[in-house]
Amino acid sequence: MRLLVDMNLSPRWVATLANAGIEAAHWSTVGSVNAPDAEIMSFARFHGYVVLTHDLDFSAILAATHGDKPSVVQIRADDVSPDRIGKAVVDALRQMAAELEQGALLTVDPNRTRLRILPLTPKEQGVL
Repeated sequence: MRLLVDMNLSPRWVATLANAGIEAAHWSTVGSVNAPDAEIMSFARFHGYVVLTHDLDFSAILAATHGDKPSVVQIRADDVSPDRIGKAVVDALRQMAAELEQGALLTVDPNRTRLRILPLTPKEQGVL
């Protein structure tokens, strides 16, 4: 699994993930720092990355496009530093690796993780 760390997360995430044996690149090293989220998603899909972010826009893009790739991992916490929530993220990545390879939206917060398989269904998009 290869992760693409979004601009809204510290580049320190790359080292944290590498120390856990997970290949990662920070967006600032592969693309324009002011690129729109759609460009990041397109790059990740084309190059086989899973997107790691703190931004809800990526799940909105998946819902709107009924996308099945790339997988997205959202960190939902007040403190998104790798020192604070890195272990929980790495544990979730390891536990859900197969699902992320196939296409999934994984949400990690300090108390739990939630996995949704892609593409998102209307119910998962908030539509009954």
